[in-house]
Amino acid sequence: MTNTLMIKPEDVKRLREQTGAGIMDCKRALEESGGDYEQAVLWLREKGLSTAAKKAGRVAREGIVASYIHHGSRLGVLLELNCETDFVARTDDFQQLARDIAMQIAGMAPQYVSRDEVPSEVVEEQKRLFAVDAERDGRPADKIPTIVEGKLNKWYESVCLLDQPYRDTDRKISDLITEKVALLGENIRVARFVRMGVGESAEAPTDEGA
Repeated sequence: MTNTLMIKPEDVKRLREQTGAGIMDCKRALEESGGDYEQAVLWLREKGLSTAAKKAGRVAREGIVASYIHHGSRLGVLLELNCETDFVARTDDFQQLARDIAMQIAGMAPQYVSRDEVPSEVVEEQKRLFAVDAERDGRPADKIPTIVEGKLNKWYESVCLLDQPYRDTDRKISDLITEKVALLGENIRVARFVRMGVGESAEAPTDEGA
């Protein structure tokens, strides 16, 4: 007689709230993971990546422009988030995703949407600086390329929105989007954003008239 794994309804509910996946998918994830909650999250994330990969080439020309103004009105963000249909653009899940991403941009100040947007000359300059630092620290020459690559990946996490951790978790913004792709069934992409802070574009004072 085989033992049947008992899946707790509260685990299914918590998994659904965290990942946005359907109830049956959450139940299956827990079954496939032997009831291990963290493994179930990873299972759903991998499933979402597969779903997102299939939809990545589809045209996403609908969507919304979302805004976020921080308390005190001294910092604001405008974000264009695209999907495939106006129906999905109007859903609470899509609009909440846009708000979450806009708040991420306000708090973490990324410079680019993804690694693909970083100019090659900027990447090469960062590599050069990291190599100089490694040499100055006396690191072995044969280890420097690996060190540079590691530092470059950390740098991407600071300047590229999709690489940034979401709210101090192990999920990246790209994971957050992937989960919504799996939930909503459409390709979703960040088209562009702008972040503005009071005084950030102010010109330095001159000595004229002194």
